[in-house]
Amino acid sequence: MRVSENGGATGLFVALGKQIKVLRERKGLTQKEFGGLVGYGPDAISAMERGVRTPQPELLVKADELLDAGGLLREVVPEVREAMSTARTRHPEWYRDYAGLEAEAVELHVYANQALPGLLQTEPYAQAVFRQRRPFLSEETIQKRVADRLSRQQVFDRWPPPIVSYVLEEVLLDRPIGGPDIFKNQLANLLRFGGMRNVEIQVMPTRRQEHPNLDSAFNLLVPKGHGQVAYTEAQGFPRLITDPEDVRKIADRYGIMRAMALSPSETRKLIEQKLEEL
Repeated sequence: MRVSENGGATGLFVALGKQIKVLRERKGLTQKEFGGLVGYGPDAISAMERGVRTPQPELLVKADELLDAGGLLREVVPEVREAMSTARTRHPEWYRDYAGLEAEAVELHVYANQALPGLLQTEPYAQAVFRQRRPFLSEETIQKRVADRLSRQQVFDRWPPPIVSYVLEEVLLDRPIGGPDIFKNQLANLLRFGGMRNVEIQVMPTRRQEHPNLDSAFNLLVPKGHGQVAYTEAQGFPRLITDPEDVRKIADRYGIMRAMALSPSETRKLIEQKLEEL
């Protein structure tokens, strides 16, 4: 079987997701229990079972054994690899350059001051973010954008994994987007990502009297085989910055912020405290 079009790839992933769900339920496992066995969170498993996130070949091999699939999942690994390599990106045209760079980045560093970064978002949190957009987005657009956002999180599934760091403004831990229940799961998701060996999350305390970047959020990334670039977006207007001097200035600000922010271990304690308060 050859997968040559995005529609074919989508159909493959939807069908595969349904198979995983049937096998999981037959085994008597919840999404959380199954996710724990294969190294994924329940939101990621849910996204795979609905066909909006691609199950990695390594997961399929492990799931085949855990779910007693008898080779059903293992046999489609070649088709999944082909679909992953040939499927066209689902991101808007203006975003494709950055999306492609992010997918192959060896380093990714993010400063966020409005909402938690997309790569760290749970599905319910992402839905809440898009539902609050003005002007309103259609339900179809919301679902597509959420699916696209979840698909980007596959960058964490690569081996070797990219080096990733975040500096988050403390206010993001206090703004319960989506409501208490959704936000509680979102904070727990931050702890899960922060526990990865290749990910460091730091919080910039609101009480800091000095700040080197009283401006917009930004991403810094090092694409495979290329120099560092930066990406910013303000009021829906994106900008991919490649000029070395401009990138250096943003990187300098990020380095200062990391020095001023809480350490990863201090950040973890703060997030745990915020969770207890919800």
